[in-house]
Amino acid sequence: MAAAAATLLESLTIPRSSSFTSIPSPISASYRKSQLRSPQFHGVGGIGIKSAGLRSRTARRGAARIVCERNPPPETAAAVDLPSVNESTWQSLVLESDIPVLVEFWAPWCGPCRMIIPVIDELAKQYAGKLKCFKVNTDESPSIATKYGIRSIPTVMIFKNGEKKDAVIGAVPKSTLTNSIEKFL
Repeated sequence: MAAAAATLLESLTIPRSSSFTSIPSPISASYRKSQLRSPQFHGVGGIGIKSAGLRSRTARRGAARIVCERNPPPETAAAVDLPSVNESTWQSLVLESDIPVLVEFWAPWCGPCRMIIPVIDELAKQYAGKLKCFKVNTDESPSIATKYGIRSIPTVMIFKNGEKKDAVIGAVPKSTLTNSIEKFL
């Protein structure tokens, strides 16, 4: 049985070359590259697409061609660049703070960490004066991450009077973080 499966798999192998002209297969060896192309899109006349921040341009000659471009972001206040905390500043900025502190544990290679940055920026603006917001790069400050048991990033922790009060793990909605913050203000 295993030999039959191996023979079948070997017969279905497709070469890695991008310039192949046929696919060797026991089913049919007559397929050509031209037969394997995706259906061609020939346009929709002069109709453009406008949706969710996209704008389009259409060509006037021959078949219409649609090119979608991302609109620039709306004019808003500049994003808050959260200050970083490391081993040398942790005690003075977080543990000795007179108001609650939100700390995001993150790493530059972490996709969900990058997704949550705008949410943390909004919270920093919303709670300015009531809450301090910092970030800790877990690659640069592993001892802090280890001390607080950070096993997944992003992790957002709230500290009050030098003590960890709450932790939220993962890229969560703003409402989840707001509920957590409100408990300690």
